[in-house]
Amino acid sequence: MFIRNENFKQYINAYPAVATLITINLAIFIMTLIPNLGEEIFSFGVSVNGLITQGEWWRIVTAMFLHGGWMHILFNMFSLFLFGPELERIAGKMRFLAIYFLSGIGGGLVTLAIPDPFYASVGASGAIFGIFGAFGAILVRYRNSLPQLRQIILPIIVISVIMTFLQAGVNAASHIGGLATGFVIGLFFFKPKPIATWKR
Repeated sequence: MFIRNENFKQYINAYPAVATLITINLAIFIMTLIPNLGEEIFSFGVSVNGLITQGEWWRIVTAMFLHGGWMHILFNMFSLFLFGPELERIAGKMRFLAIYFLSGIGGGLVTLAIPDPFYASVGASGAIFGIFGAFGAILVRYRNSLPQLRQIILPIIVISVIMTFLQAGVNAASHIGGLATGFVIGLFFFKPKPIATWKR
C-alpha cells in the first residue's frame, strides 16, 4: 500500500499532485541556499506569529514551502513521497490538494495560539500530518473494511505524535493542528460508500 515501485515517469503520471508539491518544495529549498536570495525568501515567507497577527497572513502558506535544512526537507519530502500517493489515489487530485493545503493552514493557525510574537517556524509538517489525519478519518468511515490500512497507519500516527513531543525544535502546534484539520476534512470528504467506488 505504501511501497512505491513505480519508475520516475510512472510516479509523476500517476500522482501529479504529490509530484508537483515535491518539486516545488525542492526547488524553493535550493533557492534558499543561494546567498542573499535565500535570506530574502526566508524573510518574506517564514511564519512569525507577530507579523502574521499584524496582517501578513500569507506567511501561513509560504512557510509550508520553506525548510530549515537538508534533514528537515528530506524527512518531509520522503513522508510526502511515501504516504501522499495512496491518499491522492483514493481522494483524487483536487481533494488531496485541499486536504494538504487546508491542513497546513490549520497547523499555521493553531501555531498562532503560541503566546510568543517572535515564534517563527517553517516546514510542510502540518500539511503532512494532515495526510495522516485524513487516513485516520478513512479508518473511522470504513472501520470494518480496511484491516491492512489500520495495521499500518495507526502505529505511524501514534509514533509521529509521540515523537512530536519528544524532539526538540519541533512545532508541535502545527503537527497537531494539521492532524486534526486533516481528520475533520477527511470525515467530510470520505462519507460512507462502497470502497469499490473510490477513484483509482
